[in-house]
Amino acid sequence: MSLGRVLRGGTVAVLAVLWLIPTWLLVVNALVPSESYSGGPHWLPQGFGLFGNMSQAWDKAHLGPALANSLLYAVVSALAAVVVASFAAFATVIMPVRRRVLWFWVIYSGTLLPLQVFIRPLFLSYAKSSLYDTQIGLVLIYAAIAIPFAFFVMRNYALTLPREVVEAARMDGASWWRLFWQIHVPLTRSAMIAVFVFQFVAVWNDLMFGITLTTSRNIRPIMAALADLQGNYSNVGPPVVLAGALLVSLPTLVLFFSAQRFFVSGLKIHR
Repeated sequence: MSLGRVLRGGTVAVLAVLWLIPTWLLVVNALVPSESYSGGPHWLPQGFGLFGNMSQAWDKAHLGPALANSLLYAVVSALAAVVVASFAAFATVIMPVRRRVLWFWVIYSGTLLPLQVFIRPLFLSYAKSSLYDTQIGLVLIYAAIAIPFAFFVMRNYALTLPREVVEAARMDGASWWRLFWQIHVPLTRSAMIAVFVFQFVAVWNDLMFGITLTTSRNIRPIMAALADLQGNYSNVGPPVVLAGALLVSLPTLVLFFSAQRFFVSGLKIHR
């Protein structure tokens, strides 16, 4: 075995261990019963109080309504981003649209600025309208920030599709609408699933808009509710907070592993 391969293998192993350390600390400290937590990070399990900690987090932060809210925001916003991005990618890549590069930059420019730039104007405009502290207000902003990157992925994927298929369909008399639904959508299914998963996770993990544009418990998303557990007026310990973090991360893990089968099958179709 060459020295280079040994060094590469050792580097990968070290990086994997460093990557797993935060996850290990999260799980181990979430297992510690909250009443016996002595402070400081625990590197080895000290009892098993995970379910009790999760129960406390669920009750203290009222995670039930927040979980339903985030599910609504993530699903609707991700679906809207996938649909709009698919139409935009089809129009700018497949259809004979003029100034395709210009349209690409007009849509993609939404990702060039940090999201913090939009907080002040969004807060002021939402406060002056009926969108502040509403579910529709959060759905609109989440969909808006998800579309540019979704379009970027869908467009780049559409560029890899064989042009011969589109040309043959047009020669057979297929309309643009039929071409989109019967050819473009099946061929880009794996990209659509990847975009949906990515945007779902991004919306699910959002905290900034959740604490800025909402105040009511029945409106705020899950991360804003979870943040209350470690606020200034919270009386729960770190194990409860960590157990709550594990609990709210389960939907994203389930979605990721569930989507892998569809993603792989989509890649086979594309090939």
